[in-house]
Amino acid sequence: MTLAAFAVDWYAARAAGVVAYLLVSAAVVLGLLLAGKARFDRWPRFAVEDVHRFAGLLAGVFIALHVFWLGIDSQSHLSASTIVIPFTSSYRPLWTGLGIVAAELLLALAVTNNYRKRLRYSLWRRLHYLNFAVWAAATLHGLGGGTDSGSPAFLLLYAVTTGIVGTLALRRFSRPRPGAVPDTPTGASAGTRSRRRPA
Repeated sequence: MTLAAFAVDWYAARAAGVVAYLLVSAAVVLGLLLAGKARFDRWPRFAVEDVHRFAGLLAGVFIALHVFWLGIDSQSHLSASTIVIPFTSSYRPLWTGLGIVAAELLLALAVTNNYRKRLRYSLWRRLHYLNFAVWAAATLHGLGGGTDSGSPAFLLLYAVTTGIVGTLALRRFSRPRPGAVPDTPTGASAGTRSRRRPA
């Protein structure tokens, strides 16, 4: 009976963690597509924005379930303090701590989103970029802290999500800002100004 309960706790915790990671990845991907002004032929833009927000909220729910199942798992040896305070767990403290940082940072960002209308847009936008830190910390947490992260299926999962997020982020941040004027060589501009019109 004890072994069966342990198996249920372990599988539930891992399943919740994997689903939470997929939802966080989906939210980041949709956010990058929206920020990059991608066209959605089959879906109106407001619907994609709603899915983006809902994915983030649902990720928080599965993170809570992940923490809950780990907390009641007798084999995880996680106390209330080690679940809340990063890098204090005896089990892979670095990787476990990164997962706690990701969860707490996501919670903080959810609070700022709730007060978005009261914040300056520039401040909210800078804070929103911290979702990349949440996703990166969650990825490292899964790779280093997961007991089955070395399996080919999970390695493929992390490789695919990292490839998609990395490609979209590179496209998003390498694109010139709207209205930016390209630099003109000083010599060329001086030569143009000094050139006389033919008589």
